[in-house]
Amino acid sequence: MRKLAAGNWKMNGTGASLSEAQALIAAQPSPACEMLLCPPATLVARLADVARGSALMVGGQDCHTNDTGAHTGDISAAMLADAGATSVILGHSERRADHGETDALVHAKALAARKAGLVAIVCIGETLAERDAGTTLDVIAAQMASVPEDSTAAGLVIAYEPVWAIGTGRTPTIDQIAEVHAFLRARLTERIGAAAAGVRLLYGGSVKPSNAGEIFAVPHVDGALVGGASLKAADFGAIVAALSAS
Repeated sequence: MRKLAAGNWKMNGTGASLSEAQALIAAQPSPACEMLLCPPATLVARLADVARGSALMVGGQDCHTNDTGAHTGDISAAMLADAGATSVILGHSERRADHGETDALVHAKALAARKAGLVAIVCIGETLAERDAGTTLDVIAAQMASVPEDSTAAGLVIAYEPVWAIGTGRTPTIDQIAEVHAFLRARLTERIGAAAAGVRLLYGGSVKPSNAGEIFAVPHVDGALVGGASLKAADFGAIVAALSAS
């Protein structure tokens, strides 16, 4: 499989930010991994225009479960695809916390993404209280309900993001990351059989150039979902380079 470096701009970026994407394309014209940026919905089409003909792919940060309808302020997977997106982040912990998204809702969104031809990047991860209580693997197992049972390697990416590590500068130990990723691979194998070997498992949570190489050396870590460090071409490009070299 080709590894994946995915950047989540979250609620950051205006048209001026597209210069960072242009700089990234110039710095990483042909990386050995896949390279993806997920900007706010207002920039998806404009970023797709900037990225056309380059190695950079474009994704969305969320989608509705329906194709169309009376859902003011929402965006469908089909709309993202029409704007030039090839994937969409689903079930990010910030969506789960801020908007009350459940595993069942994320599951339905993943089905909608597949229907539109988008790769579903499904996010899972434990809070600090759950980590301290020793229930991390139980939480991860429960959140696997977000993943459609008949998923394929081509249509699914899973991002493990411990909630307590997102934007805090804290990261789990290498052993902790390895434990969860091995557990994910085993659980996926139980669910979808041999296809699980081809599903990319990303680590997310304070990934930066200084720790990327060490994280990418962990078994079953097939890339990263990067937040703040993806906003600057220099930082994200260094992470892409580290993944390409892993």
